[in-house]
Amino acid sequence: MKPLSPTSWAARSMAGLLVFPLLPVEASTDNPSLAPAPPMGFNNWARFECDLNETLFTETAQAMRKRGLLDVGYDRLTLDDCWMLHDRADDGSLEWDTNKFPQGIPWLADYMKNEGFHLGIYQDSGNLTCGGYTGSYGHEAQDAELFASWGIDYLKLDGCNVWAEEGRSLREEYHVRYMQWHDVLNALPVPLIFSNSAPAYFEGEAADWAVVMDWVPESSELARHSADVIVYSSNGSAWDSIMYNYDMHARLARYQQPGYYNDPDFLIPDHPSLSQNEKKSQFALWASIGAPLILSAYVPGLSDEEIAFLSNKALIAVNQDPLGQQSALVSRDGTFDVLSRSLENGDRLLTVLNRGADAATTTVSLARLGLSSQSSCKYDARDLLTDEVSTIDSAIEIQLDSHVAKVYRIALPESCTKTTPTGMVFNTPSGLCMTASTDSVTFEKCSASDSQVWHVAATGDGTKLTLSPLSDTSVCLAAGDGVSLAKCQGGTGATWDHYISGHLRSSSGNCLTQSKDKASIEECVIDNVGQIFGLPSGVRLGKGRLN
Repeated sequence: MKPLSPTSWAARSMAGLLVFPLLPVEASTDNPSLAPAPPMGFNNWARFECDLNETLFTETAQAMRKRGLLDVGYDRLTLDDCWMLHDRADDGSLEWDTNKFPQGIPWLADYMKNEGFHLGIYQDSGNLTCGGYTGSYGHEAQDAELFASWGIDYLKLDGCNVWAEEGRSLREEYHVRYMQWHDVLNALPVPLIFSNSAPAYFEGEAADWAVVMDWVPESSELARHSADVIVYSSNGSAWDSIMYNYDMHARLARYQQPGYYNDPDFLIPDHPSLSQNEKKSQFALWASIGAPLILSAYVPGLSDEEIAFLSNKALIAVNQDPLGQQSALVSRDGTFDVLSRSLENGDRLLTVLNRGADAATTTVSLARLGLSSQSSCKYDARDLLTDEVSTIDSAIEIQLDSHVAKVYRIALPESCTKTTPTGMVFNTPSGLCMTASTDSVTFEKCSASDSQVWHVAATGDGTKLTLSPLSDTSVCLAAGDGVSLAKCQGGTGATWDHYISGHLRSSSGNCLTQSKDKASIEECVIDNVGQIFGLPSGVRLGKGRLN
């Protein structure tokens, strides 16, 4: 957790604009098998903050066992801030608070193991934690070895109280500290799963946030990318908090793959300001977008209905799908968000959220799902909340109450298995959608029109992309002296490279750029927020670095 936005820090050090070598999409992780699927479990922070102790964790574990949550995959319990004393021991070691943990954290880790769970722990990369307890700065290897000796196998590393050393910008300082932790944890005989918090400290600065995100997948198995979800004691709107983190999450689909997961923070199914529909919708969204499923709630007090939707095996199977994609936006119009992704067995996932204040109806075509609309192609769509199955031959009509999400798993018949990455191409800092208009391209408020939904196809050896709007799939995004639409066959400059940074580079070596509402082609600059784009889920390119 973080009490201050980084934009409020007087000591913030900003680096200038940098021209950079571009890294093609497909981040790497050292050990994908360390976290082959998004983690599932419990953390005390959003529900109890510093009010944690041994009894809370043993009672939570027992409730998770008895109520079936362990059986469906919730197997990690993590101590958050305030578990330790304010000072280190004489030998520099961290010490647990014996009033909170009278039998000790090694005892608790052993208890969890015997009950079928794993125990994780919190620390901070600064000299103090967010709660004012002793941080790990200068003690990284010592603390990592201590945690491992206690039986800990998961570390949530926060980023409060981090100040740039002389000669480094703040974003460079976070890079140095978190990569140091990466090296320390991976040097252990049994590496710890690493939850990185660095991006959350730059969410208010789009350029810095994007630069930090570029190295995060190389450092950790998951990363909290934005604000803390609202805590139980707050009187604010929990739904607004959930939507804020979901919106930040939607910008980052290109980073996720098996072994690395974007983390929009905890599930909060007992927050008093949430309706039952909103609680179900958060779980359905988090499951469908491939987010970690970490409960922060009083588990023994959850209702049977809440336990039931949190235990939905069909949604959990989607969340844990080995292909590891994150759902990406197909369209949004202020009321409906439509997202899609592919699953390992070839099925297509469709998620629809009504963000509006009233019940409403929308229609999603096969073309928007990247599926063939040939007359011979009919698809079975299973509603993963009700288990009802419907057939789609051209489009699916969906009626939803306010703040309700639906998730459909669409099976592809053997004769219609081809899918094409399809969806919005949007500037992630501004949220504006790339829009096709006759032969020109603009950036406009997202309206879910066909001119804002794009097919993306690989060409040649798969390292190049063509982008065609659904409004006229015979033309492709092209770049010459400027940006235009040209016939896809033989169109000059109609292929693009997409990089993990979000940049789209044309064959000229320059990048697509949003300049107010206009599209232009400019020199590629890592800090240029007009050059950071989200594309449909499923766009994957080869590894390597271009100069």
